[in-house]
Amino acid sequence: MSERERETRIDAEVRAAREEYAEEEAEAAEAEIAEQNAALDVSLNLRITRGLDARLRRRATAEQIPTSALVRRLLTQTVHDYRGGGLTEAEVEEIARRVVREEVRGG
Repeated sequence: MSERERETRIDAEVRAAREEYAEEEAEAAEAEIAEQNAALDVSLNLRITRGLDARLRRRATAEQIPTSALVRRLLTQTVHDYRGGGLTEAEVEEIARRVVREEVRGG
């Protein structure tokens, strides 16, 4: 394969990768717009730790969706799954064990 043919092949691969990336970005943007148009009326601003922000961004990247869409989905699932009436006995015990462990560590 000549140098020119090699360069042409590489250029074609790069172009194809860019086109695929652009398509994925367009699909993600369309999904975000559709979700926003569905019923998003209220803006919610949150102050979160840098660590939580990083975890949310990594997960959103892994799922190939915008971070805001991931947060909306997580909030919706949590609210839907919430069972009023407080914590179970096992949950209270786990929290107590966690607090004791943190106190022992000096945290």
